[in-house]
Amino acid sequence: MDGTIRQAPASAPPRSRRRRSAGAPRHDTRDRLTVAGAALFGSQGLAGTGIKQILADAEAPFSSLYHHFPGGKDELAAAALRRSGAEYQQLVEAVWDEQRSLEASVAAVFDGAARTLEDSGYTEACPIATVALEVASTNEPLRVVTAEVFASWVAAGTGRLVASGLAPAVARSLSLTIISLLEGAFVLCQASKSAEPMRAAGTAAVSLVRAAAGREATG
Repeated sequence: MDGTIRQAPASAPPRSRRRRSAGAPRHDTRDRLTVAGAALFGSQGLAGTGIKQILADAEAPFSSLYHHFPGGKDELAAAALRRSGAEYQQLVEAVWDEQRSLEASVAAVFDGAARTLEDSGYTEACPIATVALEVASTNEPLRVVTAEVFASWVAAGTGRLVASGLAPAVARSLSLTIISLLEGAFVLCQASKSAEPMRAAGTAAVSLVRAAAGREATG
């Protein structure tokens, strides 16, 4: 590979959110609330999302919110963030695992993110970042939840990099760097309404992976 991000036609781009509560069984009110909350918090943030809007999207009665989430909006937000984080991780891993090499896997993740941004008009990005930035200094319990989600992504990336032959310490550092590049690129892409930052970040990530793999090979 020459370091240029190329499309991976077999891979579906990662989608960060679901519309309304289509992903939840109709009989499971708690699931519908969580799915609706995940979509709304991801796009509008915590403060920008009202309980009535969540209930409307979930097609759930008002009493159901406090029945399933006695802690109210914050407890629902914690469950929604954990769900979003797990689902997004699964989507990224699916794209990663479709490729035949480490460099191709990294390239496909960034290319999928760029195409998702373009296809959605720059409305679909990281499902965690919007809330993470909002609660970082205002809501410690939810800050911890977002930190746990990011930590799970770093751990998953580390595991895949180790499986590709990198030493654990190198793999962890590289996983942190790749996720940092991805998250930063999401912000710049949404601000500029351009996928150029994501593609540039992807090229950099591929170069870092190639260099790390080369060092491991030469020992």
